Amino acid sequence: MDFNENKDKQTVFKENEETEEKTENENKATSIGLEQNIAGALCYLFGFITGIIFLLIEKENHFVKYHAIQSIVVWVILFILSIVLSVLPIIGWAIGLLITPLYLVLWGYMMWKAYQNTWFKLPISGDIAEKQLEKLD
Repeated sequence: MDFNENKDKQTVFKENEETEEKTENENKATSIGLEQNIAGALCYLFGFITGIIFLLIEKENHFVKYHAIQSIVVWVILFILSIVLSVLPIIGWAIGLLITPLYLVLWGYMMWKAYQNTWFKLPISGDIAEKQLEKLD
């Protein structure tokens, strides 16, 4: 009987600890009045345009600034890649058609991870975003 009581107490303690961490992360507000996970996800909504907007209007929250910078970098890279592929006849167009669905998947993934309050880092753009965020501080 004592064993079961201790087991229940440990489980409750772990759940409370995880809940406090999750709540603490979710309740961080931004200087624009949105929760950070919503603002982070919105940074990706219209590509680099919303990234620039959130980078300009957010003054305090590093999470939102990071996602704004990463959004700008990712979409500029994808924009340049699209232009290069569109210039190449036939093969470039075919590759462009094949990777367009990947753009959509990447876009949804980035928004979802930001909405989950995750500091995820894409291989090239994440490094650039971290360096730029350090320069802003």
